[in-house]
Amino acid sequence: MNLTKVTGMKAVGTKDIARRRLGRSTLEVPAIGLGTMTFGQQVDERTAHAIMDEAFEAGIDFLDAAEMYPVPARAETFGDTERIVGSWLARRPRESVIVATKVAGPARGIEWIRGGPLALDESNIRQAVEGSLARLRTDYIDLYQIHWPARNVPMFGQYEYDPGGEREAESLRSQLEALGRLIEEGKIRHVGVSNETPWGLMTCLRLADEGLPRVVSIQNAYHLMNRTFDVGLSEVCTREQVSLLAYSPLGFGHLTGKYAERADAAGRINEFPQFGQRYFKENVAPASRAYALLAHEHGLTPTQLALAFCYRRHAVASTLIGVTTRTQLRENIDAWTVTLSNALNEAIDALHLRYTNPAP
Repeated sequence: MNLTKVTGMKAVGTKDIARRRLGRSTLEVPAIGLGTMTFGQQVDERTAHAIMDEAFEAGIDFLDAAEMYPVPARAETFGDTERIVGSWLARRPRESVIVATKVAGPARGIEWIRGGPLALDESNIRQAVEGSLARLRTDYIDLYQIHWPARNVPMFGQYEYDPGGEREAESLRSQLEALGRLIEEGKIRHVGVSNETPWGLMTCLRLADEGLPRVVSIQNAYHLMNRTFDVGLSEVCTREQVSLLAYSPLGFGHLTGKYAERADAAGRINEFPQFGQRYFKENVAPASRAYALLAHEHGLTPTQLALAFCYRRHAVASTLIGVTTRTQLRENIDAWTVTLSNALNEAIDALHLRYTNPAP
């Protein structure tokens, strides 16, 4: 079973970006999606529109946003990403663009979003959807995702489940029931999860067997320095036909090689250090240097190596790239033409065994 079976191609000049079915849905997404979390913080509206224009012309008609974006999350910029995407979307036929966004969960200290909700109950989910629809200037969302679990789970740099952190949380059943009603109303079309665990995903799928909406995708971090998805979630997603939307394929910039050359290089990890908890672990620097060296040995840039790895992994439906310039966008798109040899894939796996998931 190949859950990321190529279902078509969209011509992009000299490139052809594959299109893949999202889970068991009828929705097809390009193998490269555009993440938008920099829009409104590092990228102004005019530049963001130029980036989306160029991406769209290249065949990237899949945009991923979130109500809490841009990041780092601040009360002053809350919702600006969706507003920027919405002003661009207003200039396009709505059916020509696949729009994904997310509802923020509790326990992250973002009191300016719906008063800092303590639960993902129906009232909060409905408020979130209505807010996103207004900011996006649309009457429906193609893929609506739970940004992170409401319950106690390790995430964003944590790597062990701690039963001592248990807290009251809205059940996955009630969340899916609320989302089901929004699907019936036509406000959202498909449901996904993000930063989710094997237990959470399997629970959602069991509930789908009882008639609740079926999760079609999971958006988790996935890159050369974080392949935790491969341990348990990969089997679940393959057998159950749930597609991975891989975010942070360049490891917060580490896999471009720039921090291997200069620790103080310009980029998010230095501009927003409080936002990159995953990347301050001991083996991140030596691992990123090793992957950069491997890329150069094979005549590639570190960016090409990292993206080519993600673009054709068997479980990945779409790799979500995040850029701040059109130059970065072109480099990311050009990496689609790179094919990794068997020898290079074996070398990647050897490095993975030496530096196993240094940035979970």
